[in-house]
Amino acid sequence: MPESTFLSRLSRATRRPRLPVLSPQALTLLACLAFTLFYNQRFWSAVMAAAPPAGLADWGQIAGYGVVMTALQLVVFLPLVNRLSVKPLLSLLVLIAAAVSYFTGHYGTYFDTHMIDNVLQTDTREAGELLTPGLALYLLVFAGLPALLIWRWPLRQRSWQRGLGMSLLWLAGGVGVLAVSLLLSFQSLSSLMRNHHEMRFLVTPGNALVSTGQVMAASGPLPEERLPIGEDAHRQASATGTPRLLVMVVGETVRAADWGLSGYSRQTTPRLASRDVINFHEVTSCGTNTAVSLPCMFAPIGKGNYDERYIKSHESLLDVLKHAGYQVAWIDNQSGCKGVCDGVEHYAPSPEAYPTLCDEHDCRDGVLVEELKQRLASVTDDTVIVLHTLGNHGPSYFQRYPEDFRAFTPTCEEADLAQCSQASIVNSYDNAILYTDSVLDELIGVLEQQRSLATAMLYVSDHGESLGENGLYLHGLPYAIAPDEQTRVPMTWWSSPAFDQTAGLERDCLAEQATQPVSHDNLFHSLLGVLGVESDVRDPRLDISQECHATMG
Repeated sequence: MPESTFLSRLSRATRRPRLPVLSPQALTLLACLAFTLFYNQRFWSAVMAAAPPAGLADWGQIAGYGVVMTALQLVVFLPLVNRLSVKPLLSLLVLIAAAVSYFTGHYGTYFDTHMIDNVLQTDTREAGELLTPGLALYLLVFAGLPALLIWRWPLRQRSWQRGLGMSLLWLAGGVGVLAVSLLLSFQSLSSLMRNHHEMRFLVTPGNALVSTGQVMAASGPLPEERLPIGEDAHRQASATGTPRLLVMVVGETVRAADWGLSGYSRQTTPRLASRDVINFHEVTSCGTNTAVSLPCMFAPIGKGNYDERYIKSHESLLDVLKHAGYQVAWIDNQSGCKGVCDGVEHYAPSPEAYPTLCDEHDCRDGVLVEELKQRLASVTDDTVIVLHTLGNHGPSYFQRYPEDFRAFTPTCEEADLAQCSQASIVNSYDNAILYTDSVLDELIGVLEQQRSLATAMLYVSDHGESLGENGLYLHGLPYAIAPDEQTRVPMTWWSSPAFDQTAGLERDCLAEQATQPVSHDNLFHSLLGVLGVESDVRDPRLDISQECHATMG
């Protein structure tokens, strides 16, 4: 064989295969098909679970859903596509789809408006804990490589007139396919979505795009200043003349299922169990994430009439207490108070002041007790102080407690929960509760020593957490389908005899009330009740202590 022929054949054999030249519209169709097939695993799993296919006809229906999903995405994206925009647009969509697919697939996250709002309020420290090697690898495979392929794909050159004409033809074709596929699938698809309303929050990347759009549309300008509530508030005089001090501890991501006082098989709250505390056994949260629950806990309307815009544009419980003459402060070891504390003194402890409790990432919650000690000498009037804890904020549960509290082993030492067994994840989570138990015990000890004050403490968590049950992790599911692990939270009350006497509070009566189901809806009105605050915004029907005050006459 002549040398030139051999080299020519070798060159052809080793030459990289050429990608076929496509129009921007055809490339968009390929991307939409990839979204349907490779970025919606959780959605397809949910479809299979809701309506298990029993034969060819059922599989045909599921294939029809895929056609609807692909055609719908194509129709939405086509108007934005031309030869210049298609590659940047598809690269961005691939990145969004990959990130959303990772969290829906690995943690069971539903990207509804509450989750998007929660994401938008996440600070860099919280976000940093989610940037794991597992996420990086997933993004490399499902975002980096597809984006590289998109940018290498040759596009057909056309005049703008012909390009516009092709776009219109493609759009008409996409609408036609969507209409026909919807017609053929409508009966079963509408039934599926009606009975499993939450499934639409799994359709990727449409879930993130639509929910983000809804959040942005609802983010119209709020009043420059929050509207006042409870300006008529006034406090009853202390029955003994002793100033009242209530410390409210807002827990983070602690679920009732793992709270020892609430009947958990493990004793995760041994120190509180040795104290004379009142534990509320069935408490439900307002939301399944901090962005919803925290503002709701301090609002008069609660979950029953939840209105995010109303809450954001009005003052909170803390302002009502201030109107009543209480001194109010918020000490934060979290990512902020979500607007709840805007009208009162608020600050975060300085990490430099507590080097044994803080590192370069965050401070452990013991710093809040130390900060409280610094303030106590100046408390001479009725006062409410809120301590906002870091608690069990995930997924890095192992970073929430000192080594001395590593009682349950083996532990998960990874932020990427996929790398750990469920048992080790639960161990780390429970160790963090052990530490919270210690912090609350120390706090009560400090309050007991304040002989010149009538002291009390209320601990309540903002929402719960899933730790792998039914394949779910973390929190933030739509409330209607959220498991009890995400909506049942611990709530524990402690008060000194001096506080009970000052407030006219019957402990046995309150302990009896603690056996009844309550919710975050009760917090606003109950705190006003035990603190002797009268106001038109207080609803006695939601005051847990109302009957106990009545008993005292």
